[in-house]
Amino acid sequence: MMFTLITTLIVGAALFILGRGVYTWMSNNASERITKPAFVVSKRTRVSGGEHTSAHTSYYVTFEFDQGERREFHVRPGDYGLLAEGDQGQLSYQGTRFLEFERSRQQSIY
Repeated sequence: MMFTLITTLIVGAALFILGRGVYTWMSNNASERITKPAFVVSKRTRVSGGEHTSAHTSYYVTFEFDQGERREFHVRPGDYGLLAEGDQGQLSYQGTRFLEFERSRQQSIY
């Protein structure tokens, strides 16, 4: 009986996590693509695993919009590396999904 209970809990938790991921994916796909001016406020990473398992790093960037609203997005490592705090430009996102950030070109004084 204990084996059945533990198995049911594990399968239930896995189905819940899978369902939540599918719901987020579908919700993002149903959302409109938004592009608006923003600037990079901060960047952070989160490392999980390690020691006895392989480590995984997640990358996050917080953007601020004209009205003072801030939103944090999970970004790909390549996008994270190309962004610097203070960068200004056009942020494109869809729901909670980061799409791209096109940096404004600064006029060179040289």
